[in-house]
Amino acid sequence: MLTVVVRTLILYAVVIIALRIMGKRELGQLQPFELVVILMISELAAVPSENVGVPLLSGIIPILVLLSASSTLAWISLKSEKARGIICGVPSILIDRGEIKEDALRKNCYNLTDLLEELRIKNILNIADVEFAILENNGELSVFPKAHKRPTTPEDFNMTPQYEGPPLTLIMDGKLFKNNLQEGHKDIHWLKRELKKHKIKDIEDVFLASLDSAGELYVQKKISKKPK
Repeated sequence: MLTVVVRTLILYAVVIIALRIMGKRELGQLQPFELVVILMISELAAVPSENVGVPLLSGIIPILVLLSASSTLAWISLKSEKARGIICGVPSILIDRGEIKEDALRKNCYNLTDLLEELRIKNILNIADVEFAILENNGELSVFPKAHKRPTTPEDFNMTPQYEGPPLTLIMDGKLFKNNLQEGHKDIHWLKRELKKHKIKDIEDVFLASLDSAGELYVQKKISKKPK
């Protein structure tokens, strides 16, 4: 039993390292050759972990070979646009200037029901509102509404909104992040004063505190556990 556990943990570590090397992307964003590699790696790792009679290297070596092949294809597609088109394919325009391209739908085995469903997912109920719809290599549909149907932006009203960046987490579950406090050009004395305004005495009592780009502090206090 111990042998099975150790072999499984080793294979698990190898698979995790292989996936990390391939990069951080969601399953739906993978190119076809990357998806095939992931499926094959999972199968190769499962066999030695289930069957002790299969040598461990019989699972690890093919995984490393697939990882090398995937990295090589990714490098080639990065260096050559022509090779990328062969390996990954090219995007297909399904709607061009408001006109549905029937040939493109047939070529990609995409029917009108699929197209309408994807448009609804993109919050577009009327296909007449679409100027362009492009089927990307990863299967995602990029939709561009007609000019008079797209959402308005501040630029349409000649407005320049203030910069809005990601908030800085200052405290999480009672733990202070000093680096974020310095990045926000604040100090511990300022933080304690702000916490007092929220009737919080100790940093350990804070569940979450974050500072946005406008200098506003969001604070949520921990819920005190009721004594049994």
